[in-house]
Amino acid sequence: MSKLINGREISTAVKARVAKGVIDLKAEGISVGLAVIIVGNNPASKVYVANKKKACEELGIISEEYALPESTTEEELLALVEELNNKKSINGILCQLPLPSHIDEKKVIDAISPEKDVDAFHPHNVGRIMIGDYDFVPCTPAGIMEMLEYEGISVEGKKCVVIGRSNIVGKPMGMLLLHKNGTVTICHSRTRDLKEICRSADILVAAVGKAKFVTADMVKLGAVVIDVGMNRVDGKLCGDVDFDAVEGIASAITPVPGGVGPMTIAMLMQNTLTAAKKQNNLI
Repeated sequence: MSKLINGREISTAVKARVAKGVIDLKAEGISVGLAVIIVGNNPASKVYVANKKKACEELGIISEEYALPESTTEEELLALVEELNNKKSINGILCQLPLPSHIDEKKVIDAISPEKDVDAFHPHNVGRIMIGDYDFVPCTPAGIMEMLEYEGISVEGKKCVVIGRSNIVGKPMGMLLLHKNGTVTICHSRTRDLKEICRSADILVAAVGKAKFVTADMVKLGAVVIDVGMNRVDGKLCGDVDFDAVEGIASAITPVPGGVGPMTIAMLMQNTLTAAKKQNNLI
């Protein structure tokens, strides 16, 4: 049996750390504020935004939600971003993706001040991650690194394979593992001999967006398997890993749900606290 890496337990520890940090700042007369922008009526986005709002309330972070109609123009959205960039009570700005097709996501991401970019999607912050001198990391990869550290799983010298090359998970995940002295391979839809490459991994991160894509014959005995996937099959939530088949092979594995998912919002809270500290010259 694999050890289950419990994201709910670890996220609770992260949130406790953030809550203490928020209390410490309040003692110095500093509040922590996060603005979340949502455009349109995407049901999944609405759920994510509600969860973020709930987490802010739990931790004492001021949450401002800007729910805009689908018809919002790019110019209107960019004007709101600029307004929030200049609002001192707001330390972090998050624009929920995806945006409606008539709005250029890149323009919106680029418009958010790097100092308030708690998603770490701005090119300035992406570049800082590349060189290893960063304040913010995209929340899902940051959460995965927190999980590995919490479980005492060392990355140094390990062969790490990431399936997926998105800007949100795959690419930054690879860089964070590299910064911890892992030997990293990033795989994607055009990778040859994918099964063999995955089977060589000491740490395997699946972020491909396909239900049960990683099968037992892709996992080395004793590997650590991190499942980023959130897919629905017959109404049930499942990951990118065939959990039932892989559980007995991996030394440690994240379940879906209850694995990586809770960590993403916890790390958003951590990034927001970090932003507040930076803006008040406390770090």
